[in-house]
Amino acid sequence: MRQPLLLVFAITLFTACKTEPPTSINRQAVFDRHNVHITEVDTLASLSLGNGRFAMTMDVTGLQTFPQHYQKGVPLGTMSEWGWHSFPTNETYSIEETLAPITSHGREVPYARQWPAGTRQAEAANYIRQNPHRIHLATIGWHITKADGTKVAISDIQNIDQTLDPWTGELTSRFAVEGVPVEVISFMSQTEDRLGVKVKSNLLKEGRIGLTINYPYPTDKFQDEAVLFDADEPNRLQMTQPDPKQVTIRRQLDTTRYFTQLQSSVAVPVVDATDKGFLLKPEPGQDTWTFDVTFSQEEGAVANKAFEVLQSEAHQALIDYWNTGMMIDFGATKDPRAFEIERRMVLSLYLTKINCGGKTPPQETGLTYNSWYGKPHMEMAWWHGVHFAMWGRPEVLEDHMEWYLRSIGVARQIAERQGFEGVRWQKMTDPWSQETASSVGSYLLWQQPHIITFAELIYNGKPTKEMLEKYDEVVQETAAFMADFAWYDPELKRYILGPGVIAAQERFDPKTTFNPTYELAYWRWALETAQQWRERQGQPRNDKWDKVLNGLSPLPQKDGLYLAAESAPESYDSTYYMTDHPSVLGAYGMLPMTDGLDTAVMHRTFDKIWTDWQWHDTWGWDFPMVAMTATRLGDAEKAVDGLLMPITTNIYLPNGHNYQTDRLRLYLPGNGGVLAALAMMAKQENGWPEGWVVRMVQGE
Repeated sequence: MRQPLLLVFAITLFTACKTEPPTSINRQAVFDRHNVHITEVDTLASLSLGNGRFAMTMDVTGLQTFPQHYQKGVPLGTMSEWGWHSFPTNETYSIEETLAPITSHGREVPYARQWPAGTRQAEAANYIRQNPHRIHLATIGWHITKADGTKVAISDIQNIDQTLDPWTGELTSRFAVEGVPVEVISFMSQTEDRLGVKVKSNLLKEGRIGLTINYPYPTDKFQDEAVLFDADEPNRLQMTQPDPKQVTIRRQLDTTRYFTQLQSSVAVPVVDATDKGFLLKPEPGQDTWTFDVTFSQEEGAVANKAFEVLQSEAHQALIDYWNTGMMIDFGATKDPRAFEIERRMVLSLYLTKINCGGKTPPQETGLTYNSWYGKPHMEMAWWHGVHFAMWGRPEVLEDHMEWYLRSIGVARQIAERQGFEGVRWQKMTDPWSQETASSVGSYLLWQQPHIITFAELIYNGKPTKEMLEKYDEVVQETAAFMADFAWYDPELKRYILGPGVIAAQERFDPKTTFNPTYELAYWRWALETAQQWRERQGQPRNDKWDKVLNGLSPLPQKDGLYLAAESAPESYDSTYYMTDHPSVLGAYGMLPMTDGLDTAVMHRTFDKIWTDWQWHDTWGWDFPMVAMTATRLGDAEKAVDGLLMPITTNIYLPNGHNYQTDRLRLYLPGNGGVLAALAMMAKQENGWPEGWVVRMVQGE
């Protein structure tokens, strides 16, 4: 059964649609149906512009004029993949200070965990969790004055008419101040961290529109909403004006240094320092002003390009991107659910494009605002990355893989410290691969096989010797840890996973948990795929890996249902255990058929979870996972209903963001999950409900 296992996975992800494949789709028409139109101040409907490595989020004025007002909505941030900072400290903290053992594998295995407050271990764990953190580079907003000379408040912004065009990445914002119209066009370069802006208004002629560039101070909190300012900020800033149409601002934030460079179509005779940054006022007399703002780590000459040239280049880059890869068109389907699914699809394509394109997998809130101090969570890398390959854009996933290639040394250190072979991948990390102490994350397992999934996806799209050689070490070293972590229990007479495990459903004690169902299935798939990776290169199968595969525990079940974990036979007896991620479905949702999986048991498990799960206590990617499992089980109606389940954490805001809670107002794993589920449904025979007419094209 080994070869069909690989084929099932490849077919699921890469074959063309079997339902009425058209010769072409009007891709722009699909996008145009879902332009975002805003007519009032909605703090959860701010709109982002970006290129995957750098992004800015705008309010109804087309810039970041009112960050305090949007603080508790989707904040007005400016973030990059390179903008990180650590708070200075006279202490030297190490991950070793946070270690605590768990009895596992017949010995004591150390894990980096959080500690009670007031201890040295807690200080170390907290500092390591909080540092480095991603920072907001600046907020750029309008400074508009009324006829009486006072500055406008957000209540003075009238006649709002704002449109985001995801096809071109352009934001058009129209509003009025005291009856005087203002029109703003803003967009982001797709090759530089560079914002282009054009404003047209008679207020410019009167000298009543200026520009603020303010510099928020980073927080040491879970969130950073770009609204904290520090009294010492002016001492960190240095402004130079090499000519009347250029302004350069250097910021030295402890050891973090970067530059903000503005180029203007007209002279900027006034650049006033403020307690937060600078106020710039263009020369009055004209009703139109264009400028661009570039952020960079190093000061250097920025190419002087006309606004129209920058605009055309930005448009074309995005259009070229959308004209590659897969596209799905639901326009001929009369079921009203199809329109909402298509809206979520288009806006998820846009949001993942502008937030998730760097050389490190993104944080869960992307380049919009910090959650968990801005750090990526590597178990979420599946939801952030696989859809790019499934939609025919594996180059983005290849960029994410750069993190694994440069992080293998730290991952090897973790495995060695715990007494295992190979490499154990970090959970909560940063671009430099550092490990973070966590009372949950350190015990998670499901991030470990992701790298094999990613390598397999990339290889199936580009089946070359070069790809095999590029990822061979990370695949084989990952599998080496997996085989060594599977422990032979002499009483059970089989290999088990754990104790020392927290399942993807984070409801079980790591001291006692073993054999979570999803992780067991994933272990089997990944080890078998790693063996095939060896065989493709003419290498023999690894005997130890085969020994584990042949002796690995079966998927645990009770009363004809798959359990969350073998150590939790009470999985369905308590509402507490029917909360968080129903990850048992991932064993036949995120994964294809694996040896030993019984689809009849999974179907009964799916029905039980569908009926009895506490859906109000779930996360955004749970619903796409449900849809994927329903699709594999041949239930297209349940797949659609799962995607649209009316639960708070399955809300998709007007801007396309997946809302979770008042603490986590956006959640990109949900957007990535929607795209992964739709790709699977589109490529599955009978993947849509009866009567749906869905067209798909793969590639250009």
